[in-house]
Amino acid sequence: MHVVIICTDKCLPMMVNISVIMRADEQLASEISPGNFMIIQRILLLMLFAAPTLAFAASIEERIKPVGDTCMSGEDCASAAAAPVETAAAGPRSGEDIYAKCATCHAAGTAGAPKLGDVAAWAPRIGKGMDVLYSSAINGFNGMPAKGLCFDCSDDEIKASVDYMVENSQ
Repeated sequence: MHVVIICTDKCLPMMVNISVIMRADEQLASEISPGNFMIIQRILLLMLFAAPTLAFAASIEERIKPVGDTCMSGEDCASAAAAPVETAAAGPRSGEDIYAKCATCHAAGTAGAPKLGDVAAWAPRIGKGMDVLYSSAINGFNGMPAKGLCFDCSDDEIKASVDYMVENSQ
C-alpha cells in the first residue's frame, strides 16, 4: 500500500513545499522507529485536517474583503474616481415636489394628519384661514412637527405645499 501526500504553501503555511512519500511495508516499518512513526502520523493528520480549513478561511477572506479604497485629501488619488456631487435645484421647489415629503403622514392620515383629497377633514382647517394653516405647517401643530421635519424646505416651499394640499382637498 502506498500513501502519497504533497503539501504546498497554500495547504499548510508552516510546512512550505513539503513532499512526504510514505510506504507502509515491512522495509519502511523497520527503518522508522515507533516514536518517529507516531510523529509522522500526527503530521499527516494535521495536514489532512488543516488543508480544508485553510482553504475555507481563504474563501471567507475573499468574501469579506473591502469593496473599495479610501482616498484622503492630499494623497495621490489618481486611480480613485470621485463620487458625483448632488447639486440643489436652482430655484424653489414646487408645492407638489415638497408634498412628496409631506405624504409620509398626509397620504395615510398618520397622527391625525388630514389626507390629501379628504374634503371633510380639510374644510374646518381651511375655514380658519390660510395664515393659520401656514403657521401650523411652519411651526408645527399637535402631532405635526415644525415643517413636517423637512429641514431643507424654506418657509415659501412649505407654504407652496400647503397651497397644493388645499387646492387638491376642496
